[in-house]
Amino acid sequence: MAEEITPKQVTLTREAEGVYVARNMDGAEYRFGYNVDGALGAVELLMVAIAGCSATDLDMMTSRRAEPTKFDVTATAEKVGGSTPAILRDIEVLFDVAFPEGEAGDKARARVGAALKAAEERTCTVSRTVAAGVPVTLKTT
Repeated sequence: MAEEITPKQVTLTREAEGVYVARNMDGAEYRFGYNVDGALGAVELLMVAIAGCSATDLDMMTSRRAEPTKFDVTATAEKVGGSTPAILRDIEVLFDVAFPEGEAGDKARARVGAALKAAEERTCTVSRTVAAGVPVTLKTT
């Protein structure tokens, strides 16, 4: 299969020290930073992206069969800093999903393992990028 390339871009605008607004190409906005009460920080947003990407894959593959009665996802990691370069390690995403009793629920439950395997190995762009260790280049204009 030929490689498909879809350009992606977000912009970030500083409102104040530690307060930023991210915008995607469609104009959606998200305010975040370390000086924003009640908002997520950048590291948490990375964890949200990993959990959210995998959750989307799981949701798409199971909710066609049955609407979940519970769908909670928890991402955990250790932030390592100090004398070593700052990274997250031991990232784990835990899915707590339930489906109704009956044939449709059984079909949805049967897809959970395959959906998570597909997300981990092929379909979740975010976790695949992190796992691959793709280089990031920081530069100025």
